[in-house]
Amino acid sequence: MTDTTETTTETTETTETEAPAPKTASHDNEPSPKLRAFMNSGWADSERHDVTLADVGVWAAKRRDALSQAFPGERLVIPAGTYKVRSNDTDYVFRPHTDYVWLTGSQTSDAVLVLEPNGTSGHDAVLYFRPRADRSQGEEFWRDRMYGEMWAGRRPSLTETAKEFGLETRHVDQLADALKGDVPTRVRRGEDESIASLLSGARIEQLKDGELAATLSELRLVKDAYELEQLRDAVAITHRGFSDVLAEMDKVRQYGERWIEGTFWRRARAEGNDVGYTSIAAAGPHATTLHWIENDGPVNDGTLMLLDMGVENRQLYTADITRTLPVNGEFTPRQRDLYQLVLDAQNAGIEALKPGAGFRSGHEAAMQVIVRGLDAMELLPVPAEEALDPESRLYQRYTLHGVSHMLGLDVHDCAQARNENYRGGTVETGYVLTVEPGLYFQADDLTVPEDLRGIGIRIEDDILITDDGAENLSEDMPRTVEGLQNWMAS
Repeated sequence: MTDTTETTTETTETTETEAPAPKTASHDNEPSPKLRAFMNSGWADSERHDVTLADVGVWAAKRRDALSQAFPGERLVIPAGTYKVRSNDTDYVFRPHTDYVWLTGSQTSDAVLVLEPNGTSGHDAVLYFRPRADRSQGEEFWRDRMYGEMWAGRRPSLTETAKEFGLETRHVDQLADALKGDVPTRVRRGEDESIASLLSGARIEQLKDGELAATLSELRLVKDAYELEQLRDAVAITHRGFSDVLAEMDKVRQYGERWIEGTFWRRARAEGNDVGYTSIAAAGPHATTLHWIENDGPVNDGTLMLLDMGVENRQLYTADITRTLPVNGEFTPRQRDLYQLVLDAQNAGIEALKPGAGFRSGHEAAMQVIVRGLDAMELLPVPAEEALDPESRLYQRYTLHGVSHMLGLDVHDCAQARNENYRGGTVETGYVLTVEPGLYFQADDLTVPEDLRGIGIRIEDDILITDDGAENLSEDMPRTVEGLQNWMAS
């Protein structure tokens, strides 16, 4: 394994004989020759000379070593991706592909990590990307709407990136030449399909890209110490975001679900990078839609509001937490009974998770509690044992979803892992997953009493599997009936 504490980095600067035409819009003014000449001179040196190796660079090197060992003798190509069009000539804010971030720590667009087999010690890692433009050459820095510094902000240089992440760096224009040669190649697909065009037809036939994607997801199942630190950070910011919402309940009642979404997003942007997924701010009957993201409804006293939200921190790790709260600060007796049932189910689910337990053990434990509770409330059409029978599972009308998914750089993390190593496997020390049972009685469901129709309740926490059980990373966020009511009152 490479000693990442003394990483040697190299950069290969590109000298272009003719600068590419800048990406401009149809309504941009054409500059005069005199303006062109004036814009290309008189700029101070803005290279960052104080860049040192980031903590994530050390961890990313270890991750690349693990990937290298899985594919000896094969070239591995992992793109960051590029901008995605929102409408016409406006793009969404760029967010790099998760596997690329995990292997590099970098968040730069239009970048590609290449692990080239070296025939001796595994692979040599080279990061190809589009660096900041040289201000003495070409017009990109002041005319290009996508990459120009004056339009889109400063991009790092090749040298800065090499120092920060401990990687050899080259201009992305050199990527096509780097991918030539008779080397078995795998590409992490789904983010930048233009990479395939750089490979010959014969080379494409040799690709086994699905296995690369699955292996990357499986390597990410166990979180390292750096990742756990980032997840704790994301959870802490998320807690503050929920508190912000509760502190503004007067405005929430006035403006509805939109105020919840906006208030939480403000905290996410202030302390983190963004939200890890579109916030679910579901009040009243909207809470029975599992992924309600319209967030445009009223928030009325006497109803419940289901808030499923998570901050993505600055290193792109996300929390995923749900709390269901009474809008006026106190549960009704009926709401309280249902909420307590879901909470008991969640506690049972968390208790069932420990190293070596089946991934679905948390779900199965939670459903046992849910079903027997519904039976006691006379809300099932059949006895509990019959409802729990795999040939029946009628209770799923009111629960709908599984209880757990992996969490990390993605809210539904490690999604490409093979079933036998994820949902069909066991949990291990270092896994981080959610536990989130729920009950949902649709507004038009005639099988339940009228006073329950339109009620949705979900409780979700982020759980770290430890050597002797499970740690609730979001335990500081109140989740008992009394705890929630006191939180709102405070």
